[in-house]
Amino acid sequence: MKPLNWIVAGAVAACLAGCGAEEIASPGAGGSITINDNRFSGTGGTGGGGGGGAHLATPAGACPTIANIESVAGVLVGGLKDDGTISGPSGEYRICTLPAVFKKNTTLSRIAGVLYRIDGRVDVGYDLGPVQGGPLPPHVPAGTSTTGIALTIDPGVIIFATSGPSWLNVNRGNQINAAGTAARPIVFTSRDDVAGFTSDSSQGQWGGVVLLGRAPITDCATGATPGSVDCYRQTEGSVNEAWFGGATPADSSGTFKYVQIRYSGYVLSGNSELQSLTLGGVGSGTTIDHIHSHNSSDDGFEVFGGRVKLRYFVITGADDDSIDVDTGYKGTIQYVIAVQKSSGAPDGVVELDTAGTNTTTSEGQTPRTNMKLANFTLVHQGTSSTGNIAAIRLRGGADATFVNGVVTSSTWAGIRVDNSTDATFGIDIMRPANPAVDEAGSPIFRSVLIQGAGGVGIRAGSPAAFTTEFNTTGFNNNAAYLATLTNGFVNGANETSALATDPKTLDAEFDTTTWVGAVRNATDTWYTNWTCNSSTANFGSSGVACTSLPSLE
Repeated sequence: MKPLNWIVAGAVAACLAGCGAEEIASPGAGGSITINDNRFSGTGGTGGGGGGGAHLATPAGACPTIANIESVAGVLVGGLKDDGTISGPSGEYRICTLPAVFKKNTTLSRIAGVLYRIDGRVDVGYDLGPVQGGPLPPHVPAGTSTTGIALTIDPGVIIFATSGPSWLNVNRGNQINAAGTAARPIVFTSRDDVAGFTSDSSQGQWGGVVLLGRAPITDCATGATPGSVDCYRQTEGSVNEAWFGGATPADSSGTFKYVQIRYSGYVLSGNSELQSLTLGGVGSGTTIDHIHSHNSSDDGFEVFGGRVKLRYFVITGADDDSIDVDTGYKGTIQYVIAVQKSSGAPDGVVELDTAGTNTTTSEGQTPRTNMKLANFTLVHQGTSSTGNIAAIRLRGGADATFVNGVVTSSTWAGIRVDNSTDATFGIDIMRPANPAVDEAGSPIFRSVLIQGAGGVGIRAGSPAAFTTEFNTTGFNNNAAYLATLTNGFVNGANETSALATDPKTLDAEFDTTTWVGAVRNATDTWYTNWTCNSSTANFGSSGVACTSLPSLE
């Protein structure tokens, strides 16, 4: 979550970046748009157009037929709309615009020459409320089935969004099954990316992907008890109803894996915006792994409550936080590479709260946030002198576990812990464990290496008790380590020689690992193939540039 001045500046910049393409023609007009752009060269490496000399795409003859079609008053509706073609550096494609609402189980297939388009808000099903088979929320059309539907997206599918207020929303009680592969990731991106207008500084060109579930949350929109079945919240940034929350910890929103989300994070309303991936009340029955968020104008991903387990995340170029967690989230996150921009004004890499209001009056709300993060490499490079003023900020009395991590910052301290005298977030984070109020105790740091700007690992003003505990012999932490990372995020000599802690001893849900950081060494390549390359981070020659599209041939 970022201050309004940054939001407005980002929105204006995004508008200016996109105006040229929109003024040429609109693919929504049913015709064709041709972009003459000579930047398409190179081999898909850092910051290039990608795929130079490769076969250019040619448009499919027509859009495929999907199962979502239904007859209303004798008229077939709900199918894909053929909106002509769009041309760019990668070739020419048939534009197949998604319906506003998916009401039936539907599959989007990978077809040569076809790009699927999000134009405005696209919903997967209607909001089916906090309980399967229970009463429907008042904003849902009468007669809606309580069964729920699933949107399946095949490996290699590319979906682009028309403009800023375009986003995909998976409502409570419905599912997305987007299971890409390392060889064929699913790509969500912007129209400017297709047309060849994006660069390594592009951002905020569309909304993002939102998954909404029935798992417990805090900060209810009504006077309900936090964590109860009646506790729900509105999705940040949405004007119309997009509710999440309930009392089903193991709820499933489906599968989301091997996915790229590029150039997202649009301001939808007021002081609220979407990020690449927004998870609201998502339950532990959901599978989310191998996600690359690139150049979000807000967070890389934000988790609002819920119980979902997250694995293998790559976040590059986020303009706010890479990881933002609050409103009672409890879960484990393992294997994370997060590299902030080296220009502009990105905020911290991790921002952690417990209740979204972040005040002492919300201190008693349960469930309390308890995020557990293992095997992470967090690289902050921004130049801002405002915001979190640290690569990691813990506030609101949130509970946390950090194990086997590497943190570097060229501008700030590595960690900032708000103390009990802070006027805004005055909750003592060093309180002892107390099950009666869902308090897990002081934050846990084990085998965490920090290289802060000017050698400052822990920001001045953090509780002295935290610094003492962090430096406890046997915890293997080091707030004055010297980074020897290669390629910006791969362990070098100093990281390899550091003493690791088995994450499984802190939570059985973690994998056992014997190294600190996200990438063990040069032979550890879990991040290759399915990611894209930019000047922020290069993940190998096997990946295309983030300014070009993977081949659909």
